[in-house]
Amino acid sequence: MAAGSERGGRSPELTPPGGTVEQAKEACLRLLAVRARSRAELAQRLATKGYSVEITDRALDRLTEVGLINDAAFAEEWVHARHTFSGKGKQALAQELRRKGVAQSDAEAALDAISSDDEEDRARELVRRKLRSIPSGLDREKTIRRLVGMLARRGYNQSTAFTVVKTELARAEFDTSDLEQD
Repeated sequence: MAAGSERGGRSPELTPPGGTVEQAKEACLRLLAVRARSRAELAQRLATKGYSVEITDRALDRLTEVGLINDAAFAEEWVHARHTFSGKGKQALAQELRRKGVAQSDAEAALDAISSDDEEDRARELVRRKLRSIPSGLDREKTIRRLVGMLARRGYNQSTAFTVVKTELARAEFDTSDLEQD
């Protein structure tokens, strides 16, 4: 190679620190191939790779323009998946979306897709599943604390948690008493 030249024939002055817009777009596409991401997540990842703010903004603007970055769609997908498969409640989902840099308006629109009935049904499923692993001789108050705590850690509000736990415990006790009478 000739003195002062780099691989590819570019001189160091022509390549901005961290890389070009095309390189930034390629980095984003690789990240998006793994899973959907918010614009803020992509910007953060590009910053850690050393891309300048100007290069990052240009790359992200172009990807947004062609529809590859859409925070509203990302929020809807995130909320659906995390509620359905991980059993997360609205409070936890709202916090996760905030951490991912999703705008409040996009987060609220996505969270509105979960009705209070949907949230209660999912909490009920979680409690029923957890009840199977709780020892049968465990004190009722301790059982309630464990179940409500489990729901609280998953982002369910206290009112929903207590209502679902009390209802499911009563149902479980009724089912057990029915079996004992037979």
